[in-house]
Amino acid sequence: MSNAQLKARLYLACLIVLAVGLCSAAILYALAEDSPEGGQDYIVVNGVSYPMAQQTTKRYVRTLEQFGGKASVLFDEFDRWFASLWRGRNLALTVACLSTAAAAALFLFARWLPDRE
Repeated sequence: MSNAQLKARLYLACLIVLAVGLCSAAILYALAEDSPEGGQDYIVVNGVSYPMAQQTTKRYVRTLEQFGGKASVLFDEFDRWFASLWRGRNLALTVACLSTAAAAALFLFARWLPDRE
């Protein structure tokens, strides 16, 4: 197989990856709902209770910092952010970004190949 044929196949693969990834992301975004965070705490202000995610309360953060220090708080926040990328509508955005990056990598690799052997 010549380099020209290989480049043509890589460009085709780039288009397929991009099209399938973006269509999948659009379907996921349309069908997915934002899932609520786990465990809820309530904060009462002037007799009105407001729901609040447990991991954002001062008590939770203080306890976590007492046991593991500031690094533990940072790692907990990073872990929650990374886990949120794989749920609900954020999953659609993650799929779109990953498919775009994979298509760009295929495109750049095909561009990098020389035209002649």
